[in-house]
Amino acid sequence: MFLGVVWSLLWLTIKLMRPDSQEVEAVNLVKRASERIKLKQYGEALELLNAAIEAYSELSEAYLQRAFVLRHLCRFEESENNYKKVLELKPGTAIEKELSQLSQAKNALNSAQNLFESSDFSKALEYIDKVVLVFSPGCVKAKHLKVKLLLALKDYSSAISETGYLLKEDENNLDALLLRGRAYYYLADHDIASRHYQKGLRLDPEHNELKKAYFGLKNLLKKTKTAEDNAEKGKLRAAVEDFKSALALDPNHTAHNVNLYLGLCKVLVKLGRGNDAVSSCTEALNIDEELAEALTQRGEAKLIVEDWEGAVEDLQTAAKKSPEDMNIREALHRAEKALKLSKRKDWYKILGISKTASIAEIKRAYKKLALQWHPDKNVENREEAETKFREIAAAYEVLGDDEKRVRYDRGEDIENMGMDMGGAGFNPFGGGGGGQQFTFQFEGGFPGGGFPGGFGFNF
Repeated sequence: MFLGVVWSLLWLTIKLMRPDSQEVEAVNLVKRASERIKLKQYGEALELLNAAIEAYSELSEAYLQRAFVLRHLCRFEESENNYKKVLELKPGTAIEKELSQLSQAKNALNSAQNLFESSDFSKALEYIDKVVLVFSPGCVKAKHLKVKLLLALKDYSSAISETGYLLKEDENNLDALLLRGRAYYYLADHDIASRHYQKGLRLDPEHNELKKAYFGLKNLLKKTKTAEDNAEKGKLRAAVEDFKSALALDPNHTAHNVNLYLGLCKVLVKLGRGNDAVSSCTEALNIDEELAEALTQRGEAKLIVEDWEGAVEDLQTAAKKSPEDMNIREALHRAEKALKLSKRKDWYKILGISKTASIAEIKRAYKKLALQWHPDKNVENREEAETKFREIAAAYEVLGDDEKRVRYDRGEDIENMGMDMGGAGFNPFGGGGGGQQFTFQFEGGFPGGGFPGGFGFNF
């Protein structure tokens, strides 16, 4: 009897001195979890810690490690509950620093989300990079938000890099496939974008955002092809509407829209709609100011609206960018010629006649204006009348002569043509300028006979 009691006490003493096997198992699991944490394998670490706590629910170190991992994964409420459990098992444990980091990460993520919704993308990205992913580097939610911010900031290459890391961790991450597809889409790499959307839809055929992105891309490419086909076939008015429809689908897709604006501009130039063409090509150049073809087309459009100086400026810039392009050089030559012609006297305008006027119409216009502006009939504004009278005479000198008129209409360099009658040395009125008396002779005289002052006109 006595010997039995002794053996019972001895067994109890050994049991109290030796750790429970479940506790030993839990400790080992925590050690393995620590190794996974060092490798940033937070998912596997969390599974090990869950198993450790299930094996031995009194192990405070397991809760401490789990709180740490949950914070890294930005599961903030769960993390906080585990820190509280540590304090329950071991009152007085110093975890103030960990709780502070948890609070900072949680608040920063909320702030970043709010800033994103208010379109303050740069500030939101700063919160993500400098706070959230510092204290919670395994936060997939924060990483997704970061990619959305990069897309909003049009940093598509960085967005592709970030989603690459996400897909390396989980190749079936639907949000990462969607966001990566969008990055390629906005770089106008539509084939790769489509492949990402399709892969996501194979995993989840009913994913709304992936469906919207995929079919939106298909629709854009279809409308673009229709517009280009109609332009090529000469169906210009239909092409204009098709280009506009394609542009309306996604105003933010600048990498693709630059070509739509250029295509629209070309069609509008062919239709002679100069102002609309200038606007369309300007939109293309706002996206890519180095686009020589857009400068060329805008130059052509400016020729249509008779903005000669603007046309020369655009075509000179285009020629510098593409010095070997003979089409640009030819267009520049036309623009420079038009600019030069625009600065000469417009004899047709001075006589108030069209460029197709007959010689009889030219004579009638000349007679009428000569009577109207004869200085003897404009005593109170004689100086102005003399200037007008000279111009009228010079205009008739050119347009009343068939040979000179043909040369003028061809745009020949005849700047002094007509100046023998209309130039500074010409004075049909005699007097103080030292000139001699000049008399116009018109057939049959003018109604009412001659002019006061003795000017006779017979033609």
